[in-house]
Amino acid sequence: MSTLVSPGITLAALQRTPLLDPVDQRILLCHALGITRTALITQPDRALTDEEAARVSALLQRRIDGEPVAYLVGKREFYGLDFTVGPGVLIPRPETELLVELALERLPPRARVLDMGTGSGAIAVAIAHARPDAQVTALDVSPAALAIAARNAALNGVSVRCLHSDWFTAVTDETFDIIVSNPPYIAAGDRHLSEGDLRFEPPGALTDHADGLSALRTIVAGAPAHLVPGGWLLMEHGYDQSVAVQALLAGQCYADVQSWHDLAGIARVTGGRAGHG
Repeated sequence: MSTLVSPGITLAALQRTPLLDPVDQRILLCHALGITRTALITQPDRALTDEEAARVSALLQRRIDGEPVAYLVGKREFYGLDFTVGPGVLIPRPETELLVELALERLPPRARVLDMGTGSGAIAVAIAHARPDAQVTALDVSPAALAIAARNAALNGVSVRCLHSDWFTAVTDETFDIIVSNPPYIAAGDRHLSEGDLRFEPPGALTDHADGLSALRTIVAGAPAHLVPGGWLLMEHGYDQSVAVQALLAGQCYADVQSWHDLAGIARVTGGRAGHG
């Protein structure tokens, strides 16, 4: 059976062979060979053994077939931290860093924070890392996701309480200073679900299997009972959903309802404050 990479090829020659996006190819080469980017540059004449060539070929082929780089290497950087990821959780994305930044700007001292649908724990861990005084709770309905979130909290040396929960069920009588969420918001049948990395990510973390707003409705309706007076609810949503999410918040009498744009100029996060006591 033919392979993409022939035994004996040097690192320099391999990097001149454009099998993938150059950045993806470099990341996968380093991962397959267990070397740093510096080694990749400083050892141009290193020739691959038969076993190394087979390993590199297999990994590059999986990427050509569409598997996300983050799943292939088992990690992804988010908010300057390293996170373990796998097929059971959504891959953290740069645009979600906006949600973290907005939350950090609004945290009072010793804040109680709730991250709903935490997945890999990226949002919860990033907040806990930036604000060690905060008490951060992360919820998810998936035990597999919670295990990864707990692993990421330990990896980054932070304390996050991880609870198995169908939205608010595990925190019935608790209140928080801020609630954040990046829930499933892609509508059923959206063509993006069959494109790119999304084909390999867990459907339940991407789509509500409805109109894309059902999870957001549940959070908006339930959050007031779990927010202190004046506490913030901040939610990530789709590129075309800000008006609808603002309407949901206004309908539940949240104050200061507004949306914030990511670096691409897309209205990515919408939020409001619970009623004042």
